[in-house]
Amino acid sequence: MSLEESVFLLFSSPTSLLGAFVVLLVLYLVSQSFIAQEKRKEPPGPWPLPLLGNLLLMDRKSPHKTLFELSKKYGSVFTVYFGPMKVVVLAGYKTVKQALVNNAEDFGDRNITPVFHDMSHGGHGVLFANGDSWKEMRRFALSTLKDFGMGKRLAEEKILEECHHLIKVFEKHEGKPFDTALPFNHATSNIISSLVYGSRFEYTDPRFINMVKRSNETVRLLGSASLKLYDMFPWLLKWIKNRRLLLKNLETNIMAFADLIQNLKETLDPETSRGVVDSFLILQQKEEAEHHMDTHYHDMNLKLTVANLFGGGTETTSTTLRWCLLFMAKYPQIQEQVQEELNRVIGSRHVRVEDRKYLPFTDAVIHETQRLASILPMSAPHETSRDVTFQGHFIKKGTVVFPLLTSVLHDQTEWENPNTFNPSHFLDNEGKFMKRDAFMPFSAGKRACLGESLARMELFLFFTSLLQHFRFTPPPGVSVDELDLTPVVGLTIGPSPHELCAINRQ
Repeated sequence: MSLEESVFLLFSSPTSLLGAFVVLLVLYLVSQSFIAQEKRKEPPGPWPLPLLGNLLLMDRKSPHKTLFELSKKYGSVFTVYFGPMKVVVLAGYKTVKQALVNNAEDFGDRNITPVFHDMSHGGHGVLFANGDSWKEMRRFALSTLKDFGMGKRLAEEKILEECHHLIKVFEKHEGKPFDTALPFNHATSNIISSLVYGSRFEYTDPRFINMVKRSNETVRLLGSASLKLYDMFPWLLKWIKNRRLLLKNLETNIMAFADLIQNLKETLDPETSRGVVDSFLILQQKEEAEHHMDTHYHDMNLKLTVANLFGGGTETTSTTLRWCLLFMAKYPQIQEQVQEELNRVIGSRHVRVEDRKYLPFTDAVIHETQRLASILPMSAPHETSRDVTFQGHFIKKGTVVFPLLTSVLHDQTEWENPNTFNPSHFLDNEGKFMKRDAFMPFSAGKRACLGESLARMELFLFFTSLLQHFRFTPPPGVSVDELDLTPVVGLTIGPSPHELCAINRQ
């Protein structure tokens, strides 16, 4: 059949004509898409499938690993599709810093996914919010936490008191194997509780135990595949079990927080603030007295800010401490060096924050744990606040942006041995501690972790206090080589479930 005959048959019937029109329309739209992309130089990336996007490319258990590999092919600024959701990924130290620090306003908004929208009741609190409410709540939280000692001597005393309680818990196991997860969760939760409420909880308090349990469960659920799918297809998956469990846990914890807040409200002294809650209530009363109708100091912001601080101040620090002890058991020669330095510099007295500068190896071990464990492989999603031209790429206003923090902490151009536990990454030739610009576990810019200074104090004081008192080993019958460092990936990256022995050194 000749070409002319083929063309004639193609257009000889209404059905064929319609089919030809559809084909031509698709070709036209695709060509225009390519022209527009070339014209605006949008970030490159793998070709997405309809509806699924690039999901079939992703490592289901560790999507950050796939993104890291894609950055090697497509560059430090590239596009992927999580289902129908377009995401621009930022990889490597220089690119992440340039975006979050040098272009902080452009990349400073929070992308509030459907699950975060559910959790924040539409954008309240200090983590999953934007605009004036977020700015005021973050300003309030930062200034008030500093007032109550974050990064100062008062917080140091609270942490040292909690170290005493934690050591007692470890001693009760009498050198037998136990899981460190729950004791660390309780200890770190108590630090933020003492700053927020003005007092700590006993580890046996059922109310406290249940709040911590629900917060841990919330973190686990947020890392589940079903909730990630809900974020991509919220109109289809509102009914899923994990979403219902998440919202139930959150509401139950908010009710518990509300009861604690009510007790503080009934005993409030406007002249003497005991913690973050008191400071909020005093400001709330002032705003009400002045009849401010558009105040951000309302009950929903209070309850959700407390929930954000309680959850955020527990999981990440607790998980990092678990990695610290696991690495010490895995690398006993490094543990011995830490303890030798502690013996030589501190002796039997309590370690203080001011001792950090005299303990360079110990400080380097803590930093290297944070770097290698990379417990937050991707920063919580950002969003562009306006149209941006970044590194020659056009990124439209409202685009979801993932700063890939693990690519910063494992950047081969910044770290000599990025995939190896090597405290020398933070030591100079004379053995002095050396700051590294590419050390960015708390993210950076406008959305950097507001509790960074508190977390740094906790990690240093808990770790040194425990290493003064105990030597950590694998359980009997488990060799150092058999100690598993395989991570469990969820919202954070934690160690696989494991037990350690805490052998008393004294």
